[in-house]
Amino acid sequence: MTRRAVITGIGTVAPGGVGREAFWDLLSAGRTATRSVSLFDASQFRSQVAAEADFDPVAQGLTARQIRRMDRAAQFAVVSAREAVQDSGLDFSSLAPERLAVSIGSAVGCTMGLEEEYVVLSDSGKKWLVDHEYGVPHLYGYMVPSTLATEVAWEVGAEGPVALISTGCTSGLDAIGHAVQLIEEGTADVALAGATDAPISPITLACFDAIRATTANNADPEHASRPFDGERDGFVLAEGSSVMVVEEREAALARGARIYAEIVGFAGRSNAYHMTGLKPEGREMAEAIRVALNQAKLDPTAVGYINAHGSGTKQNDRHETAAFKRSLGEHAYDIPVSSIKSMVGHSLGAIGSIEVAACALALDRQVVPPTANLKTKDPLCDLDYVPITARDHAMDVVLSVGSGFGGFQTAMLLARPGSAAAAAGRGA
Repeated sequence: MTRRAVITGIGTVAPGGVGREAFWDLLSAGRTATRSVSLFDASQFRSQVAAEADFDPVAQGLTARQIRRMDRAAQFAVVSAREAVQDSGLDFSSLAPERLAVSIGSAVGCTMGLEEEYVVLSDSGKKWLVDHEYGVPHLYGYMVPSTLATEVAWEVGAEGPVALISTGCTSGLDAIGHAVQLIEEGTADVALAGATDAPISPITLACFDAIRATTANNADPEHASRPFDGERDGFVLAEGSSVMVVEEREAALARGARIYAEIVGFAGRSNAYHMTGLKPEGREMAEAIRVALNQAKLDPTAVGYINAHGSGTKQNDRHETAAFKRSLGEHAYDIPVSSIKSMVGHSLGAIGSIEVAACALALDRQVVPPTANLKTKDPLCDLDYVPITARDHAMDVVLSVGSGFGGFQTAMLLARPGSAAAAAGRGA
């Protein structure tokens, strides 16, 4: 029997609320968590807005040693993993540690820790040759992104495959996809999979200012993230994390686990074209969607909701609109589509995992989250983009897509447990 992978636990640290239910409450209410940057003085930058997580590591149960050792992104990942483990109801102490995997995605690693330490070591940039004696003992850990996955592995005692996946803004989707492949091939029975990023720092704002990818709507941060809207002017930088318990389906059923969703299709492609540019026809994303549908043994008409990348740049929004039409045909016009980045911003590598969490919860609650701030329709984005208000909607299959710098394009299909779509899927 072919092995199948299901999601049985979800943990989330997101702008607007820490925890899975706070996250869902924000999405289903159509509230936005975008605001003026408060983590530092951003007045010198073109874009001064962000979606920050109101995160207190002490309140979330991290020890003083953990807080000192871990970058903010690692703290997010560990807290998300703890919630996912608790939500799954799985006794991790009973698992064979060598059968437990960890797959964590991140686009920019320990950005905040590295920048803070550079400021100290260089005496606020005054010294070209930095003085290493002023560095914290864990500076090397900030330099090596794999420490993010290591911290999660330490948390649960995982001795199976442990990996850090870094593919830009598709990192979260790709990390979960990697975990699914480990389950299906029999390398692991349970995996903690997701992604984390805490990039809201001066160096990151400067980088995105340079390419003018982020919004300059500083006067109205609550409405600055406007995917698919005709008046959008770029994305809102964000931070956050989501980690899921992914396990082999038969074992999950045998223990009576609550299953949020089965992951029935996953594929990635690259456009081999430009670091930040996208071809307007969306061929590579369409190909990833087509391959994911083939893996799931599903026709395009099975897709009941699309969680779009929806970054809020004109190039991206038009690119994926074309990709949906190219891969799904006329049915693309009948599918509700939304972008939760309108509410929680774009947390780079973490957002793919946060969006998968949203998809799993949407399937579980049969509700499509809205695209907040969508008021003036871009005529070139002419699909059903579910504006402003969440929509009750019966669905068995959700498609989530990601598009990342470097030309990465990823598609993932989630099916409602017990549905005909799940039964048709991988290994059925």
